[in-house]
Amino acid sequence: MNPARAIGVKRGDSHGPSVPISVQQARTQATRRRLLAAAEKTFARDGFEAARLEDIAGLAGYTRGAFYAHFRSKEDIFFVLVEDWVGRRIGEVDALLAKQESPTKRLRAVREHYAQIARDRRLGLLTLEFKLFAIRHPEAHARLRARQRRILRSAGDLLLRIAATAGRPLPVDRTAAAAALGALANGLLLENLMDSASITDQNLRYLLGVFFDALIRPVSAPLF
Repeated sequence: MNPARAIGVKRGDSHGPSVPISVQQARTQATRRRLLAAAEKTFARDGFEAARLEDIAGLAGYTRGAFYAHFRSKEDIFFVLVEDWVGRRIGEVDALLAKQESPTKRLRAVREHYAQIARDRRLGLLTLEFKLFAIRHPEAHARLRARQRRILRSAGDLLLRIAATAGRPLPVDRTAAAAALGALANGLLLENLMDSASITDQNLRYLLGVFFDALIRPVSAPLF
């Protein structure tokens, strides 16, 4: 079969029908997925700053040149990982909202989901480490900050939809709300990992819920 011809693999989104992709496109997507999986494992094992492109490429079964065919830098692949993670979480929350028949149940489901994903140890540590890297490297700070703001805007759009479910506007702008929810989760998770007796899992879940309520839930809504 001619590689340029379309194969049975499909791509598409909610805005239009799926279309066939070529063999080469399928291979490119597979390579990219393997590099992303290798990067996630390498970052988790070695930390962001210590991770090497050679190790990421080697773990995926490729060369350094293959890495650069898909990503510009270690920073680039990190942000792609985060954007992918955020995209999956947004999809999960949209599904939760669609399943619940009342505003109260929607808020309860999203609140529980936030408390659960905020305890993602791997993502929390990587995010903290990456932010320290950005602060320590002024030449990269502006570039990294711009990409982070794009991610926060996506998360902020989701918060606006959740707040609309509660019939209440956000008390701060969407970017600040998204940044605050993430910052609190990362800070509490770090304390929990350092000493789980000072911030227990139960404490962590409770405090995340209280802050979520302060941002999202109507003032008159009962606690749950």
